[in-house]
Amino acid sequence: MVFDAPFADRTQWAAGASSAYPPGGVSSGDNKLDRLVPGYGPDGDLFTAVRESAYRWRTPLVTTENTQGGFELLPGDLLEAQCLLTAAQGGWPALWTWGRDLAGGRPQPGHGEVDVFEYHDDHPRLLELSNHVRPGDPAYIDDLVTPGQWFTVGCRFDPDSVRWSVDGQQVHADGRGVGADWRAWIIVNLSVAAGQWGHRRPRPETRRLSWRCRELRVYRAR
Repeated sequence: MVFDAPFADRTQWAAGASSAYPPGGVSSGDNKLDRLVPGYGPDGDLFTAVRESAYRWRTPLVTTENTQGGFELLPGDLLEAQCLLTAAQGGWPALWTWGRDLAGGRPQPGHGEVDVFEYHDDHPRLLELSNHVRPGDPAYIDDLVTPGQWFTVGCRFDPDSVRWSVDGQQVHADGRGVGADWRAWIIVNLSVAAGQWGHRRPRPETRRLSWRCRELRVYRAR
């Protein structure tokens, strides 16, 4: 095991800022009502988004980017985490990666992004699994999770295939992988959907949305 830090550890996790978001932390062009606030992350394992207006929510995010520890995933690493999701309308929990630029400021292919999972309430038992580094068709796999029940998600970032598992059983392998030179930070967050692509906005009366993530760990072959 090469990484096992609670989200409150500010030497290993930065809260409320990521280069994956535009300056100012607002990502309205990506079907999100998010507004990142420096320092705003989870309370323990609970990620809570708070409505600020009809079109903006304060959303929690933590990342290993720009931290003292500076942890980055490498090819062959296995990431595992325990998660609990709720099918609240508008919630968009996600666990994903984002990579540093290459020499000369050139971005990595796909910005180093691999989505360990994304989740939306319109299909409450489905996870979206995707590799943007060597992209193919995202996998939309139903009957993987149950709202309100803990599950363990795993993702192995092999050079030749990214492999996803749920509760110890492999559910998808993309046959593409991340290549030999990939490296990426970890991001855990809760976005709020703006209503496009079939993903519903929160109900007008909803003031908070939340999900839980705990025991996030990374294993590396020696």
